[in-house]
Amino acid sequence: MNYQKISSKDTSSDSIIISFFICLLIILVLLQISEQLIHWFLLPVALSGILIGTDAINWLRGRLNTFDPIGLLGLFGFHFFFLAPLLNVSLDYWLEPWYVPPSDWRPWLGCMAIFNLLGILVYRFARGNSLYLSEREPKNSKSWKINQKRTLPIICFALIFSAVLQISIYQSFGGLENYISAATDLSTKNAGSQFAGMGFLFMFSESFPVLAMIGFAIYSQKHKNLRSWPVLLIALVIFFILQILFGGLRGNRSNTLWGLFWALGIIHFWIRPISKKGIVSALVVIFFFLYLYSFFKEAGLKGIEIAIIGSQEERINFQENTGRTWESVVLDDLGRASIQAFLLYRIMRYNSDYEFAWGRTYFADVSILVPKSIWPKKPPDKYLDGIRAESGLLPEQYDPNDWISSKVYGLAGESMLNFGPFSIPFFFIVPGIITRVVRCYVFSWKFPDSRLLILPLLINLCFLCLMNDLDIIIFFIVKNGVFPGLILFAVSDREINMVKPNT
Repeated sequence: MNYQKISSKDTSSDSIIISFFICLLIILVLLQISEQLIHWFLLPVALSGILIGTDAINWLRGRLNTFDPIGLLGLFGFHFFFLAPLLNVSLDYWLEPWYVPPSDWRPWLGCMAIFNLLGILVYRFARGNSLYLSEREPKNSKSWKINQKRTLPIICFALIFSAVLQISIYQSFGGLENYISAATDLSTKNAGSQFAGMGFLFMFSESFPVLAMIGFAIYSQKHKNLRSWPVLLIALVIFFILQILFGGLRGNRSNTLWGLFWALGIIHFWIRPISKKGIVSALVVIFFFLYLYSFFKEAGLKGIEIAIIGSQEERINFQENTGRTWESVVLDDLGRASIQAFLLYRIMRYNSDYEFAWGRTYFADVSILVPKSIWPKKPPDKYLDGIRAESGLLPEQYDPNDWISSKVYGLAGESMLNFGPFSIPFFFIVPGIITRVVRCYVFSWKFPDSRLLILPLLINLCFLCLMNDLDIIIFFIVKNGVFPGLILFAVSDREINMVKPNT
Protein backbone atom coordinates (compact mmCIF):
# COMPACT_ATOMS: atom_id res chain seq x y z
CA MET A 1 0.00 0.00 0.00
CA ASN A 2 2.08 2.88 -1.26
CA TYR A 3 0.86 6.36 -0.53
CA GLN A 4 0.59 8.96 -3.23
CA LYS A 5 2.67 12.08 -2.76
CA ILE A 6 0.87 15.40 -2.45
CA SER A 7 1.85 17.83 -5.15
CA SER A 8 3.47 21.09 -4.10
CA LYS A 9 0.84 22.86 -6.21
CA ASP A 10 -1.84 21.73 -3.74
CA THR A 11 -1.77 24.78 -1.51
CA SER A 12 -4.21 25.18 1.36
CA SER A 13 -5.44 28.72 0.61
CA ASP A 14 -8.84 27.50 -0.56
CA SER A 15 -9.07 25.17 2.44
CA ILE A 16 -8.52 28.16 4.73
CA ILE A 17 -11.51 29.87 3.12
CA ILE A 18 -13.66 26.77 3.59
CA SER A 19 -12.49 26.46 7.20
CA PHE A 20 -13.38 30.12 7.77
CA PHE A 21 -16.95 29.69 6.57
CA ILE A 22 -17.44 26.45 8.52
CA CYS A 23 -16.24 28.15 11.73
CA LEU A 24 -18.50 31.12 10.99
CA LEU A 25 -21.51 28.84 10.45
CA ILE A 26 -20.85 26.98 13.71
CA ILE A 27 -20.57 30.25 15.62
CA LEU A 28 -23.84 31.53 14.15
CA VAL A 29 -25.62 28.30 15.13
CA LEU A 30 -24.23 28.38 18.68
CA LEU A 31 -25.25 32.04 19.03
CA GLN A 32 -28.84 30.81 18.79
CA ILE A 33 -28.16 28.73 21.92
CA SER A 34 -26.36 31.36 23.98
CA GLU A 35 -25.63 35.04 23.54
CA GLN A 36 -22.75 34.63 26.01
CA LEU A 37 -20.58 33.95 22.97
CA ILE A 38 -20.66 37.65 22.11
CA HIS A 39 -17.34 38.45 23.72
CA TRP A 40 -13.80 39.20 22.58
CA PHE A 41 -12.69 35.65 23.45
CA LEU A 42 -14.51 34.53 20.32
CA LEU A 43 -11.87 36.08 18.02
CA PRO A 44 -8.77 34.06 19.12
CA VAL A 45 -10.87 30.91 19.47
CA ALA A 46 -12.20 31.37 15.93
CA LEU A 47 -8.73 32.07 14.52
CA SER A 48 -7.43 28.91 16.20
CA GLY A 49 -10.29 26.92 14.70
CA ILE A 50 -9.73 28.33 11.22
CA LEU A 51 -6.01 27.63 11.30
CA ILE A 52 -6.10 24.07 12.66
CA GLY A 53 -9.33 23.39 10.75
CA THR A 54 -7.46 23.88 7.49
CA ASP A 55 -5.69 20.57 8.07
CA ALA A 56 -9.02 18.87 8.77
CA ILE A 57 -10.46 20.28 5.54
CA ASN A 58 -7.43 19.09 3.55
CA TRP A 59 -7.96 15.64 5.05
CA LEU A 60 -11.65 15.60 4.18
CA ARG A 61 -10.92 16.79 0.63
CA GLY A 62 -8.51 13.93 -0.02
CA ARG A 63 -5.35 16.04 0.02
CA LEU A 64 -4.09 14.04 2.97
CA ASN A 65 -4.17 10.28 3.28
CA THR A 66 -6.53 8.59 5.72
CA PHE A 67 -3.93 7.99 8.44
CA ASP A 68 -1.85 11.08 7.76
CA PRO A 69 -1.05 12.48 11.24
CA ILE A 70 -1.49 16.06 10.02
CA GLY A 71 -5.09 15.37 9.03
CA LEU A 72 -5.96 13.38 12.14
CA LEU A 73 -4.44 16.00 14.42
CA GLY A 74 -6.36 18.61 12.45
CA LEU A 75 -9.64 16.81 13.13
CA PHE A 76 -8.89 16.44 16.80
CA GLY A 77 -7.48 19.97 17.09
CA PHE A 78 -10.62 21.47 15.55
CA HIS A 79 -12.61 20.12 18.47
CA PHE A 80 -9.88 20.71 21.05
CA PHE A 81 -9.13 24.36 20.22
CA PHE A 82 -12.41 25.54 18.69
CA LEU A 83 -15.52 23.50 19.44
CA ALA A 84 -14.73 22.65 23.07
CA PRO A 85 -14.32 26.24 24.41
CA LEU A 86 -17.38 27.40 22.46
CA LEU A 87 -19.47 24.56 23.87
CA ASN A 88 -18.22 25.28 27.39
CA VAL A 89 -19.66 28.78 27.11
CA SER A 90 -22.79 27.87 25.14
CA LEU A 91 -23.79 25.08 27.51
CA ASP A 92 -22.46 26.86 30.61
CA TYR A 93 -20.55 23.68 31.43
CA TRP A 94 -17.50 24.05 33.65
CA LEU A 95 -15.52 22.24 36.30
CA GLU A 96 -17.08 20.48 39.26
CA PRO A 97 -18.87 22.79 41.73
CA TRP A 98 -16.18 22.48 44.42
CA TYR A 99 -13.80 24.55 42.27
CA VAL A 100 -14.03 28.28 43.03
CA PRO A 101 -14.53 29.69 39.54
CA PRO A 102 -13.64 33.10 38.11
CA SER A 103 -16.49 35.59 37.93
CA ASP A 104 -16.35 35.29 34.13
CA TRP A 105 -14.71 32.37 32.34
CA ARG A 106 -14.56 34.01 28.92
CA PRO A 107 -11.52 36.29 29.41
CA TRP A 108 -9.48 33.32 30.59
CA LEU A 109 -10.69 31.18 27.71
CA GLY A 110 -9.72 34.04 25.42
CA CYS A 111 -6.23 34.33 26.91
CA MET A 112 -5.74 30.57 26.60
CA ALA A 113 -6.92 30.78 22.99
CA ILE A 114 -4.27 33.43 22.27
CA PHE A 115 -1.53 31.19 23.68
CA ASN A 116 -2.95 28.23 21.75
CA LEU A 117 -3.11 30.25 18.54
CA LEU A 118 0.56 31.12 18.88
CA GLY A 119 1.21 27.48 19.71
CA ILE A 120 -0.55 26.29 16.55
CA LEU A 121 1.68 28.60 14.52
CA VAL A 122 4.74 27.10 16.23
CA TYR A 123 3.39 23.60 15.58
CA ARG A 124 2.87 24.34 11.89
CA PHE A 125 6.38 25.76 11.60
CA ALA A 126 7.90 22.73 13.36
CA ARG A 127 6.03 20.17 11.30
CA GLY A 128 6.42 22.08 8.01
CA ASN A 129 3.58 24.05 6.48
CA SER A 130 3.66 22.39 3.07
CA LEU A 131 1.77 19.20 2.39
CA TYR A 132 4.49 18.25 -0.04
CA LEU A 133 7.05 15.57 0.74
CA SER A 134 10.04 15.00 -1.49
CA GLU A 135 9.67 12.03 -3.82
CA ARG A 136 13.39 11.35 -3.80
CA GLU A 137 14.18 8.07 -2.10
CA PRO A 138 17.27 7.73 0.10
CA LYS A 139 20.22 5.96 -1.51
CA ASN A 140 19.93 3.09 0.94
CA SER A 141 16.66 2.43 2.77
CA LYS A 142 16.07 -0.11 5.50
CA SER A 143 13.03 -2.31 5.84
CA TRP A 144 11.74 -5.00 8.17
CA LYS A 145 10.48 -8.19 6.56
CA ILE A 146 8.44 -10.83 8.35
CA ASN A 147 10.30 -14.11 8.79
CA GLN A 148 7.53 -16.66 8.33
CA LYS A 149 9.45 -19.46 10.05
CA ARG A 150 9.84 -17.53 13.30
CA THR A 151 6.50 -15.74 13.30
CA LEU A 152 4.10 -18.52 14.32
CA PRO A 153 6.04 -19.93 17.32
CA ILE A 154 7.02 -16.50 18.68
CA ILE A 155 3.55 -14.93 18.41
CA CYS A 156 1.89 -18.06 19.82
CA PHE A 157 4.28 -18.05 22.77
CA ALA A 158 3.66 -14.32 23.34
CA LEU A 159 -0.13 -14.81 23.24
CA ILE A 160 -0.01 -17.72 25.69
CA PHE A 161 2.30 -15.80 28.02
CA SER A 162 0.04 -12.71 27.90
CA ALA A 163 -3.16 -14.72 28.49
CA VAL A 164 -1.72 -16.71 31.40
CA LEU A 165 -0.46 -13.53 33.02
CA GLN A 166 -3.86 -11.83 32.68
CA ILE A 167 -5.63 -14.84 34.18
CA SER A 168 -3.19 -14.85 37.09
CA ILE A 169 -3.95 -11.15 37.67
CA TYR A 170 -7.68 -11.93 37.83
CA GLN A 171 -6.96 -14.73 40.28
CA SER A 172 -4.81 -12.47 42.47
CA PHE A 173 -7.90 -10.28 42.99
CA GLY A 174 -10.06 -13.28 43.82
CA GLY A 175 -11.84 -13.46 40.49
CA LEU A 176 -13.30 -11.26 37.81
CA GLU A 177 -15.99 -9.69 39.99
CA ASN A 178 -13.50 -8.60 42.65
CA TYR A 179 -11.19 -7.29 39.91
CA ILE A 180 -13.96 -5.07 38.57
CA SER A 181 -14.90 -3.92 42.07
CA ALA A 182 -11.31 -2.92 42.79
CA ALA A 183 -11.39 -0.63 39.75
CA THR A 184 -14.86 0.86 40.09
CA ASP A 185 -15.78 0.85 43.78
CA LEU A 186 -16.25 4.53 44.53
CA SER A 187 -17.17 3.99 48.16
CA THR A 188 -13.57 5.06 48.78
CA LYS A 189 -11.66 7.82 47.03
CA ASN A 190 -8.85 5.38 46.31
CA ALA A 191 -10.79 3.32 43.78
CA GLY A 192 -8.28 1.65 41.49
CA SER A 193 -5.38 2.16 43.90
CA GLN A 194 -4.94 -1.61 44.19
CA PHE A 195 -3.51 -1.55 40.66
CA ALA A 196 -0.64 0.72 41.71
CA GLY A 197 2.75 -0.74 40.79
CA MET A 198 1.28 -3.24 38.32
CA GLY A 199 2.19 -1.30 35.18
CA PHE A 200 5.04 -3.70 34.37
CA LEU A 201 2.64 -6.66 34.43
CA PHE A 202 0.05 -4.79 32.36
CA MET A 203 2.73 -4.13 29.74
CA PHE A 204 2.70 -7.87 28.97
CA SER A 205 -0.78 -9.04 29.98
CA GLU A 206 -2.75 -6.34 28.16
CA SER A 207 -0.82 -6.73 24.88
CA PHE A 208 -2.83 -9.85 23.95
CA PRO A 209 -5.43 -8.11 21.70
CA VAL A 210 -2.85 -6.17 19.66
CA LEU A 211 -0.61 -9.22 19.28
CA ALA A 212 -3.62 -11.24 18.13
CA MET A 213 -4.50 -8.55 15.56
CA ILE A 214 -0.89 -8.46 14.34
CA GLY A 215 -0.94 -12.25 13.95
CA PHE A 216 -4.26 -12.04 12.10
CA ALA A 217 -2.88 -9.40 9.72
CA ILE A 218 0.18 -11.50 8.90
CA TYR A 219 -1.90 -14.65 8.44
CA SER A 220 -4.43 -12.85 6.21
CA GLN A 221 -1.77 -12.23 3.56
CA LYS A 222 -1.95 -15.90 2.62
CA HIS A 223 -5.74 -16.12 2.70
CA LYS A 224 -7.62 -13.66 0.55
CA ASN A 225 -11.00 -14.53 2.07
CA LEU A 226 -9.82 -13.11 5.40
CA ARG A 227 -9.48 -9.67 3.80
CA SER A 228 -13.19 -9.20 3.08
CA TRP A 229 -15.04 -6.50 5.00
CA PRO A 230 -17.48 -8.89 6.74
CA VAL A 231 -14.55 -10.89 8.11
CA LEU A 232 -12.68 -7.71 9.12
CA LEU A 233 -15.73 -6.36 10.94
CA ILE A 234 -16.02 -9.64 12.85
CA ALA A 235 -12.30 -9.39 13.65
CA LEU A 236 -12.80 -5.86 14.99
CA VAL A 237 -15.70 -6.98 17.19
CA ILE A 238 -13.57 -9.82 18.59
CA PHE A 239 -10.70 -7.39 19.10
CA PHE A 240 -13.00 -5.01 20.98
CA ILE A 241 -14.15 -7.82 23.29
CA LEU A 242 -10.52 -8.79 23.91
CA GLN A 243 -9.66 -5.18 24.73
CA ILE A 244 -12.40 -5.16 27.35
CA LEU A 245 -11.13 -8.39 28.88
CA PHE A 246 -7.48 -7.39 28.74
CA GLY A 247 -7.47 -4.04 30.51
CA GLY A 248 -10.85 -2.51 29.81
CA LEU A 249 -12.46 -4.03 32.90
CA ARG A 250 -10.21 -2.01 35.20
CA GLY A 251 -11.99 1.17 34.10
CA ASN A 252 -9.37 2.26 31.56
CA ARG A 253 -11.31 3.67 28.64
CA SER A 254 -8.24 4.91 26.81
CA ASN A 255 -6.79 1.39 26.85
CA THR A 256 -9.76 0.21 24.80
CA LEU A 257 -10.15 3.33 22.69
CA TRP A 258 -6.56 3.66 21.50
CA GLY A 259 -6.28 -0.10 21.09
CA LEU A 260 -9.18 0.10 18.64
CA PHE A 261 -7.39 2.91 16.78
CA TRP A 262 -4.33 0.65 16.53
CA ALA A 263 -6.42 -2.22 15.17
CA LEU A 264 -7.93 0.05 12.49
CA GLY A 265 -4.44 1.17 11.56
CA ILE A 266 -3.21 -2.42 11.23
CA ILE A 267 -6.09 -3.17 8.88
CA HIS A 268 -5.42 0.00 6.89
CA PHE A 269 -1.68 -0.47 6.46
CA TRP A 270 -1.48 -4.25 6.14
CA ILE A 271 -4.79 -5.70 4.98
CA ARG A 272 -6.86 -3.18 3.01
CA PRO A 273 -7.26 0.61 3.06
CA ILE A 274 -9.95 2.15 5.24
CA SER A 275 -11.83 5.08 3.75
CA LYS A 276 -12.38 8.41 5.47
CA LYS A 277 -16.06 7.50 5.78
CA GLY A 278 -14.98 4.48 7.77
CA ILE A 279 -12.93 6.68 10.10
CA VAL A 280 -15.84 9.09 10.62
CA SER A 281 -18.17 6.16 11.33
CA ALA A 282 -15.64 4.84 13.85
CA LEU A 283 -15.60 8.25 15.56
CA VAL A 284 -19.37 8.06 16.08
CA VAL A 285 -19.06 4.57 17.56
CA ILE A 286 -16.20 5.76 19.77
CA PHE A 287 -18.30 8.61 21.18
CA PHE A 288 -21.10 6.26 22.21
CA PHE A 289 -18.55 3.88 23.68
CA LEU A 290 -17.02 6.66 25.78
CA TYR A 291 -20.47 7.67 27.03
CA LEU A 292 -21.53 4.12 27.88
CA TYR A 293 -18.19 3.27 29.43
CA SER A 294 -18.39 6.30 31.72
CA PHE A 295 -21.28 4.51 33.48
CA PHE A 296 -19.07 1.45 33.97
CA LYS A 297 -16.16 3.54 35.24
CA GLU A 298 -18.34 5.06 37.94
CA ALA A 299 -20.36 2.05 39.06
CA GLY A 300 -19.04 -1.07 37.36
CA LEU A 301 -21.57 -3.55 35.98
CA LYS A 302 -24.38 -1.78 37.86
CA GLY A 303 -23.62 1.34 35.84
CA ILE A 304 -23.85 -0.58 32.56
CA GLU A 305 -27.19 -1.99 33.72
CA ILE A 306 -28.49 1.52 34.39
CA ALA A 307 -27.23 2.80 31.04
CA ILE A 308 -28.76 0.00 28.94
CA ILE A 309 -31.94 -1.17 30.66
CA GLY A 310 -32.43 1.43 33.37
CA SER A 311 -35.28 3.92 33.28
CA GLN A 312 -34.79 7.48 32.12
CA GLU A 313 -35.17 8.65 35.73
CA GLU A 314 -32.44 6.26 36.89
CA ARG A 315 -30.07 7.50 34.20
CA ILE A 316 -30.76 11.14 35.07
CA ASN A 317 -30.20 10.51 38.77
CA PHE A 318 -27.00 8.62 38.01
CA GLN A 319 -25.71 11.46 35.85
CA GLU A 320 -26.55 14.07 38.49
CA ASN A 321 -24.78 12.08 41.20
CA THR A 322 -21.67 11.24 39.18
CA GLY A 323 -21.44 14.08 36.66
CA ARG A 324 -21.10 11.53 33.86
CA THR A 325 -23.03 13.16 31.03
CA TRP A 326 -22.46 13.48 27.31
CA GLU A 327 -21.13 16.97 28.03
CA SER A 328 -18.46 15.50 30.30
CA VAL A 329 -17.41 13.09 27.55
CA VAL A 330 -17.15 15.82 24.90
CA LEU A 331 -15.67 18.58 27.05
CA ASP A 332 -13.75 16.82 29.84
CA ASP A 333 -12.60 13.56 28.26
CA LEU A 334 -11.91 15.01 24.80
CA GLY A 335 -11.10 18.59 25.77
CA ARG A 336 -9.06 20.59 28.27
CA ALA A 337 -10.52 24.08 27.78
CA SER A 338 -12.03 24.52 31.24
CA ILE A 339 -9.19 23.09 33.33
CA GLN A 340 -6.55 25.03 31.37
CA ALA A 341 -8.52 28.27 31.60
CA PHE A 342 -8.95 27.66 35.33
CA LEU A 343 -5.21 27.08 35.82
CA LEU A 344 -4.49 30.28 33.92
CA TYR A 345 -6.93 32.17 36.13
CA ARG A 346 -5.42 30.78 39.34
CA ILE A 347 -1.83 31.41 38.25
CA MET A 348 -2.30 34.86 36.73
CA ARG A 349 -4.87 36.39 39.11
CA TYR A 350 -3.62 39.51 40.89
CA ASN A 351 -3.26 37.88 44.33
CA SER A 352 -1.81 34.56 43.18
CA ASP A 353 0.91 33.04 45.35
CA TYR A 354 1.59 30.09 43.05
CA GLU A 355 5.28 29.31 42.50
CA PHE A 356 6.25 27.67 39.22
CA ALA A 357 7.52 24.08 39.36
CA TRP A 358 10.45 24.83 37.01
CA GLY A 359 10.48 21.34 35.50
CA ARG A 360 9.73 19.46 38.71
CA THR A 361 6.60 17.81 37.31
CA TYR A 362 8.47 16.57 34.23
CA PHE A 363 11.15 15.03 36.42
CA ALA A 364 8.45 13.31 38.48
CA ASP A 365 6.75 12.16 35.26
CA VAL A 366 9.92 10.46 34.03
CA SER A 367 10.44 8.83 37.43
CA ILE A 368 7.46 6.53 36.80
CA LEU A 369 9.88 4.39 34.77
CA VAL A 370 11.66 3.44 38.00
CA PRO A 371 9.79 0.95 40.24
CA LYS A 372 9.04 2.03 43.81
CA SER A 373 10.91 -1.02 45.06
CA ILE A 374 14.07 0.56 43.66
CA TRP A 375 13.18 4.19 44.38
CA PRO A 376 10.73 4.16 47.33
CA LYS A 377 10.85 7.92 47.99
CA LYS A 378 10.09 9.31 44.57
CA PRO A 379 9.53 13.05 44.06
CA PRO A 380 5.88 14.12 44.42
CA ASP A 381 3.92 13.82 41.20
CA LYS A 382 2.41 16.66 39.20
CA TYR A 383 -0.69 16.70 41.37
CA LEU A 384 1.25 18.52 44.10
CA ASP A 385 1.66 21.51 41.79
CA GLY A 386 -1.72 21.00 40.17
CA ILE A 387 -3.58 21.05 43.48
CA ARG A 388 -1.49 24.00 44.65
CA ALA A 389 -2.54 25.92 41.55
CA GLU A 390 -6.17 24.83 41.82
CA SER A 391 -6.67 25.49 45.54
CA GLY A 392 -3.76 27.61 46.83
CA LEU A 393 -2.58 24.72 49.00
CA LEU A 394 0.84 25.17 50.60
CA PRO A 395 3.47 22.48 49.87
CA GLU A 396 3.67 21.43 53.53
CA GLN A 397 -0.12 20.90 53.56
CA TYR A 398 -0.05 18.43 50.69
CA ASP A 399 -0.70 14.79 51.57
CA PRO A 400 -1.23 12.47 48.56
CA ASN A 401 -3.53 10.30 50.70
CA ASP A 402 -5.84 13.24 51.48
CA TRP A 403 -5.51 15.34 48.32
CA ILE A 404 -6.37 13.35 45.22
CA SER A 405 -6.94 14.77 41.77
CA SER A 406 -7.77 12.95 38.55
CA LYS A 407 -7.39 16.01 36.35
CA VAL A 408 -5.28 15.80 33.21
CA TYR A 409 -3.82 19.18 32.32
CA GLY A 410 -2.55 18.53 28.79
CA LEU A 411 0.49 19.95 27.03
CA ALA A 412 -0.43 23.58 27.68
CA GLY A 413 -1.57 22.96 31.26
CA GLU A 414 1.56 21.16 32.41
CA SER A 415 3.87 23.66 30.73
CA MET A 416 1.93 26.40 32.55
CA LEU A 417 2.45 24.70 35.92
CA ASN A 418 6.20 24.56 35.31
CA PHE A 419 7.18 27.71 33.45
CA GLY A 420 4.10 29.91 33.31
CA PRO A 421 1.60 30.74 30.56
CA PHE A 422 4.09 32.46 28.27
CA SER A 423 5.93 29.16 27.81
CA ILE A 424 2.88 27.49 26.24
CA PRO A 425 3.53 28.34 22.56
CA PHE A 426 7.11 27.03 22.72
CA PHE A 427 5.95 23.61 23.91
CA PHE A 428 3.90 23.18 20.73
CA ILE A 429 7.16 22.42 18.99
CA VAL A 430 6.83 18.93 20.53
CA PRO A 431 3.73 17.80 18.57
CA GLY A 432 5.19 19.58 15.54
CA ILE A 433 8.41 17.57 15.56
CA ILE A 434 6.65 14.30 16.43
CA THR A 435 4.15 14.82 13.59
CA ARG A 436 6.93 15.60 11.12
CA VAL A 437 8.93 12.49 12.06
CA VAL A 438 5.93 10.15 12.11
CA ARG A 439 4.67 11.52 8.80
CA CYS A 440 8.02 10.68 7.23
CA TYR A 441 7.50 7.11 8.43
CA VAL A 442 4.03 7.04 6.89
CA PHE A 443 5.52 7.90 3.50
CA SER A 444 8.77 5.96 3.67
CA TRP A 445 7.70 2.62 5.17
CA LYS A 446 6.25 0.50 2.38
CA PHE A 447 4.16 -2.65 2.60
CA PRO A 448 5.11 -5.35 3.63
CA ASP A 449 7.44 -3.60 6.05
CA SER A 450 6.50 -5.03 9.45
CA ARG A 451 7.10 -1.67 11.14
CA LEU A 452 3.78 -0.59 9.61
CA LEU A 453 2.12 -2.82 12.20
CA ILE A 454 3.29 -0.52 15.01
CA LEU A 455 2.96 2.74 13.04
CA PRO A 456 -0.63 3.43 14.29
CA LEU A 457 0.75 3.70 17.83
CA LEU A 458 3.13 6.45 16.66
CA ILE A 459 0.37 8.26 14.77
CA ASN A 460 -1.77 8.08 17.90
CA LEU A 461 1.03 9.76 19.83
CA CYS A 462 0.86 12.87 17.59
CA PHE A 463 -2.46 14.09 19.00
CA LEU A 464 -2.24 12.44 22.41
CA CYS A 465 0.70 14.67 23.31
CA LEU A 466 -1.67 17.66 23.04
CA MET A 467 -4.26 16.40 25.51
CA ASN A 468 -2.16 14.37 27.96
CA ASP A 469 0.53 15.01 30.53
CA LEU A 470 4.04 13.62 30.16
CA ASP A 471 3.58 10.79 32.67
CA ILE A 472 0.52 9.52 30.79
CA ILE A 473 2.39 9.72 27.48
CA ILE A 474 5.36 7.78 28.87
CA PHE A 475 3.05 5.15 30.33
CA PHE A 476 1.17 4.96 27.00
CA ILE A 477 4.35 4.34 24.99
CA VAL A 478 5.97 1.87 27.38
CA LYS A 479 2.88 -0.04 28.41
CA ASN A 480 1.42 -0.37 24.90
CA GLY A 481 4.45 -0.33 22.64
CA VAL A 482 7.36 -2.16 24.27
CA PHE A 483 6.14 -5.77 24.20
CA PRO A 484 4.55 -5.69 20.69
CA GLY A 485 7.64 -3.83 19.47
CA LEU A 486 9.93 -6.54 20.84
CA ILE A 487 7.79 -9.24 19.24
CA LEU A 488 7.87 -7.49 15.86
CA PHE A 489 11.64 -7.11 16.17
CA ALA A 490 11.97 -10.83 16.93
CA VAL A 491 9.87 -11.99 13.96
CA SER A 492 11.43 -9.58 11.44
CA ASP A 493 14.60 -9.60 9.39
CA ARG A 494 16.28 -6.25 8.82
CA GLU A 495 17.16 -5.60 5.20
CA ILE A 496 18.93 -2.78 3.39
CA ASN A 497 17.37 -1.94 0.05
CA MET A 498 20.06 -0.71 -2.32
CA VAL A 499 18.79 1.93 -4.75
CA LYS A 500 20.69 2.11 -8.01
CA PRO A 501 21.71 5.62 -9.08
CA ASN A 502 20.06 7.03 -12.15
CA THR A 503 22.16 6.75 -15.25
